[in-house]
Amino acid sequence: MTLSRRLAGAALGLALALGSSPPLGAQEAPHGHPQAESKQAPRGPEGRRLPPDSVTQQSVTLPDGRSLAFTATAGSLPLVDESGKLQAEIAYVAYTMAPEAGRTRPVTFAVNGGPGAASAYLNIGAIGPWRLPTGTDSISPSQAVALTPNDGTWLDFTDLVFIDPVGTGYSRAADGNGKAYWSVDSDASTLAAAIARYLRINDRMAAPKFFVGESYGGFRGPLIAEKLQEEIGVGLSGMVLLSPVLDFGWLETPRANPWGYVLKLPSLAAGALERKGTVPTPALLGEAEAYASGPYLTDLLKGPSDAAAVARMTDKVAPLVGLDAALVRAQAARLSTRSVQREIDRAEGRVASAYDTGITGWDPNPDAAQSSFEDPQLTALQAPLTSAMLDLYARTLKWPVPNMRYELLSNAVNHGWSWGSGRQAPEVLSNLKGALALDGRLRVLVAHGFTDLVTPYFASKLLLAQVPAYANGRLNLAVYPGGHMFYTRPDSRAAFHRDVARLFADALKARDRGAAPGGGQDTP
Repeated sequence: MTLSRRLAGAALGLALALGSSPPLGAQEAPHGHPQAESKQAPRGPEGRRLPPDSVTQQSVTLPDGRSLAFTATAGSLPLVDESGKLQAEIAYVAYTMAPEAGRTRPVTFAVNGGPGAASAYLNIGAIGPWRLPTGTDSISPSQAVALTPNDGTWLDFTDLVFIDPVGTGYSRAADGNGKAYWSVDSDASTLAAAIARYLRINDRMAAPKFFVGESYGGFRGPLIAEKLQEEIGVGLSGMVLLSPVLDFGWLETPRANPWGYVLKLPSLAAGALERKGTVPTPALLGEAEAYASGPYLTDLLKGPSDAAAVARMTDKVAPLVGLDAALVRAQAARLSTRSVQREIDRAEGRVASAYDTGITGWDPNPDAAQSSFEDPQLTALQAPLTSAMLDLYARTLKWPVPNMRYELLSNAVNHGWSWGSGRQAPEVLSNLKGALALDGRLRVLVAHGFTDLVTPYFASKLLLAQVPAYANGRLNLAVYPGGHMFYTRPDSRAAFHRDVARLFADALKARDRGAAPGGGQDTP
């Protein structure tokens, strides 16, 4: 048995270890004082490097005038083997509110992607109580990092627990070597164990449980749901998969395979609409989707040597994506992401983000035949997000970690990731179908931005169409103006909040009903 398989099996039992430990954050700071000194929880097993957990009382006043008072916990979940030996420390931030009388608050676990990304993107970018404002069409790494109350926070309808996988944020393997955790299966097993441990030591097993994952975090979702359901004994009421990859085989196709061009064409068309001042909508992109999966695919299969096919595609694609016909013809209507990033605003000497073509930055080599440039969104966000998280940890959450580097986006994790030794690229559509089939109450929302070229929405739309009818009404796709991180746009953030709140309300109603909706059987 390989080390990664041994770890995957052992991780499932980690959540059961130290079950008699006192709840994290049993001692709380004085109520209502964001900067109050916190008291700290017991340390647990020997060998921990991270500080004791810090618990503070916080409050935010949202732009609409509502005030949310909540408990914030910053700390780590120690994962141990059956002998009690520390294996890893999983850093997390939790925001919890007192429930209304007679009701149980849901708890949502949030994980980002990469692999190698910490949960800061979801925490202070999307759904936490505070948000880091960033530029709408250009991002400055040296911008101010003060956080503001988040008008899109989910804290008004669910408690939130942001988890950093091993090697990201402050999460580390106890022996300093995290590579055994950096594989598809071991990672999902470890995160499932961390979720189960949090539920046990905080007495939340009876609470409704949800998951949100962004990008590769969305890929993780069905795997974690499956492990929680079948191996640990925890059921999720709902999942939100934000800009996910559901099948890497669809996005990382061989060079001669035309499928990647088909999947990106509607997103390129959405970017062209935005540049004309039109907000993309599903109705406006219907023609692009129909062309991409119909005549465009047919002509792509004829090959670049078919001059008539190239001419037909050029005549259609050039105006659809808003690029010069000569460029489209030169690439035989097979537009590479890198070339599109540069050509969108080449006249101004700027390059577009692959994550959101509406965000641009200066081209460092505008006169060169080929230019090497950093992504104007992903790379530009690294400094402000990192600084903002460090400030949040130290000043507000009272959990400074002075002798350890905070890893917002770890190249070591990303480059060291093991994707398995099978002949097929990893996918989780089958896991998602299995989770929905097993639990007739489970609800899932897949959310994308129109102008994302990294995980294009059209891929998920076509894949979700392959799920059988038993998931009708429980599996939905929502697409918003913006890109991979569409929640940086106020209108998209508000619409996303509304859609997710509705999913939670429907899931909780289904949980409370006696019969499982949409298929599935209740246990006798």
